[in-house]
Amino acid sequence: MNRIFSEFLRYLIVGGLAFIADFSTLVFLTEKAGLHYLLSATIGFFIGTTLNYLLSTHWVFSVRSVSNRRKEFTLFAAIGVAGVALNAGIIAFQVELIGIPYSLAKLVATSMILFFNFGARKWLLFSPSSTAPAASPPINHTGA
Repeated sequence: MNRIFSEFLRYLIVGGLAFIADFSTLVFLTEKAGLHYLLSATIGFFIGTTLNYLLSTHWVFSVRSVSNRRKEFTLFAAIGVAGVALNAGIIAFQVELIGIPYSLAKLVATSMILFFNFGARKWLLFSPSSTAPAASPPINHTGA
């Protein structure tokens, strides 16, 4: 199986788990804690991003192009921050201008951001690079 396709499938699984954490945080903080849905969405997105990073670096990507873990997480999170901005903008647009319920708007935003996040993270952090030393040898996921 093509490595990128395999990584994308794993990313979908990891993304699904991260989405469950993200979405349940959104609903809980909005419905039970009474926070504004955009604040809840942002907090949920950061929780999902952290879970996504941990699982992505251990199971999804077979190449790591950044040797410094702190720098790697910072870049991973920076992509997440861009995702948060896109996420909030897409949700707000749908809720405020179109009148879609926030939970449905979140589903639409998540599906759009999936491709942005995977592409940016793959390109910047988890692709062979001639300018950045490899953090570790490629990981064989075939037996996982």
